[in-house]
Amino acid sequence: MRHKILLVFVSLWFAVSSTTAAASAWPLIPAITDQDWALPSTVVIIDVGHGGIDGGTSSGTTLEKDINLAIAKKLYLLLRSQGVAAVMNRTGDYALSDENRWHISRSRHRKDLSQRRQLTEEIDSELLVSLHVNWSKKPSQRGPLVLHQQSGESALLAFCIQDSLNRQQNTTAIPREGKTFYLLKRVQQPAVIVEMGFISSDSDRSMLTDPKGQKEVAAAIASGIRQYKWITR
Repeated sequence: MRHKILLVFVSLWFAVSSTTAAASAWPLIPAITDQDWALPSTVVIIDVGHGGIDGGTSSGTTLEKDINLAIAKKLYLLLRSQGVAAVMNRTGDYALSDENRWHISRSRHRKDLSQRRQLTEEIDSELLVSLHVNWSKKPSQRGPLVLHQQSGESALLAFCIQDSLNRQQNTTAIPREGKTFYLLKRVQQPAVIVEMGFISSDSDRSMLTDPKGQKEVAAAIASGIRQYKWITR
């Protein structure tokens, strides 16, 4: 009986000691505020087209997904160095559809697109810039093309980026509204799709796969984004 009473006493002592220690430590734990539950925020979401099983368009062994990622990384570093907050929704060679566990669909393509759109709702952002590479049956067709939403803000962003890319690549293309593109229809903030050049063009492909050319394309896109920010501030 004595042993049982002793065990109960020891147990109670440890319980009280632990409670006292926890109570004394409690003031050191910061209070949870509304800010702790806020969405992550940025200025630009860089949507890196394709990835993983989805290689995008191609020419021989050259895949669009690899070009998109290489230029996206350079654009990210340039924007950050210029004081423009940016995030990339793909930092490696994987498909965003693999991360989509909420969209019940047999279509990998639909799950990929809906995941990209969902990320724009989970990250508080001002702009979405989606990077892609074009393709044509005509090897002579080359140059950048920027597609935009119906809204004036998206059109202005597209014109700023298009003008900068035109000067970089010595072209005269005019942005177009991308009426049929899922992201441009479903994303709420100003968004554009940037077709950075034609993988089917020898000259464009050479530029898009060369680190120096990639940096020049990234710099032109960054310049267009900064121009848009300057006009709309």
